[in-house]
Amino acid sequence: MYERDTIAAIASPSGTGAIALLRLSGPKAVAVAWAVAPGLPPEVVDRRAYFSALVDAEGQIDEGLVTTFHGPRSFTGEDVVEFSVHGSSYVQQRLLEALLAAGARAAQPGEFTQRAFLNRKMDLSQAEAVADLIASQSAAQHKLALQQLRGGFGKRIEDLRQQLIDFSALIELELDFSEEDVQFAKRVELVTLIDRLVDLCAELISSFRYGNAVKQGVPVAIIGSPNSGKSTLLNALLQEDRAIVSDIPGTTRDTVEETITLGGILFRFIDTAGIRKTNDVVEQLGIDRSYKKAKEASIVVLLGDASVMNEQAFALEAGMLRERIGEGPVVIPVLNKVDVVQARPKSTLAICAKHGEGLDVLKQRFLDHVKGLHTGQADIVVTNARHVDALTKARQALVEARKAIDNGTSGELLAVDLRRAQHHLGAITGSITTDDLLGSIFSRFCIGK
Repeated sequence: MYERDTIAAIASPSGTGAIALLRLSGPKAVAVAWAVAPGLPPEVVDRRAYFSALVDAEGQIDEGLVTTFHGPRSFTGEDVVEFSVHGSSYVQQRLLEALLAAGARAAQPGEFTQRAFLNRKMDLSQAEAVADLIASQSAAQHKLALQQLRGGFGKRIEDLRQQLIDFSALIELELDFSEEDVQFAKRVELVTLIDRLVDLCAELISSFRYGNAVKQGVPVAIIGSPNSGKSTLLNALLQEDRAIVSDIPGTTRDTVEETITLGGILFRFIDTAGIRKTNDVVEQLGIDRSYKKAKEASIVVLLGDASVMNEQAFALEAGMLRERIGEGPVVIPVLNKVDVVQARPKSTLAICAKHGEGLDVLKQRFLDHVKGLHTGQADIVVTNARHVDALTKARQALVEARKAIDNGTSGELLAVDLRRAQHHLGAITGSITTDDLLGSIFSRFCIGK
């Protein structure tokens, strides 16, 4: 059991609201609570809420509910006390100062969750999921964070890592009997396990394309010639006048970015400067930035003006754009302003951004693209770049171990490869970690979490 001094923090966002929550955790949590809540009984009961006045040296601060949780049956694994008070920022700050004066200290960012991890209430992947859950802005982000918070990913990794450990122990035992030429670890079973782990690592690594898109939001760059209707399309998608719309070419000279949720998935739309030849230095800077944003996007909407361009000319423009931005993003060619032409496009998606025609089809294209990123069969989706790095290194070590078996390499070198794989898998769940890594992860949390 990991235990340190008692920490205190405002657990809910500071500011004026109906109710605020402050939290204590540590060995002296109840003693500190007694100092500010004289209405608490001499023996507090686990998971019981008490109504009490809350006081400091100057007098009464507020009155509210004080709830006690005895360790290890608490979020942090330590004694925890929570104070539910009125949401005045003055009340919150004064009560926090009273808790500090009574013997607590201010919590560091993420310290409550870090204590939960160190006290083995959750693994490191679950702790990171807490931060993802707090930061979630869409249904899909929320769903993925909850899946990881439940611990299925960490448990799968630890189960497989334990099987590697068991085999490694047998191989290292063989080294003690090297002169007798015996094998305790059946190589056929080890090869089967390694092959299964290599395939799983590859599938989990592949799932990161989908997981990262959902977690970060899918960047969609709207690009095209001046007056093709890019700003009108952005406003139509957002259902608000966010971008300036004008008949004057070159109105948009910088990128305009906004987010919208479609089908529970967050999309980050980027309206860019119109693409054309120009001698205007400022406009050229905007055009260069447009191409840069297109290269970085997951989806590029190439918008053309159906009133001045036919499908054949538009196809050539799409080809030139692909040459400029590379093969990374998916490009969706769209002809706008089809309300003013007689011959509608036959093979190109046609819309009228001004009146909303065709936008539902375009939105479905966005969703289909994101769903297409999730090509694997695994029920677990990786959303963390740190996990991908660890899985990649573990997979490489396992491939080397497979080669060692095929080549009849000595058990000593095989054991090294297996230990490397175990190390990288353990780094995901926190079975193997460093203080620097923990500091980096938990410093990104807000105070009180």
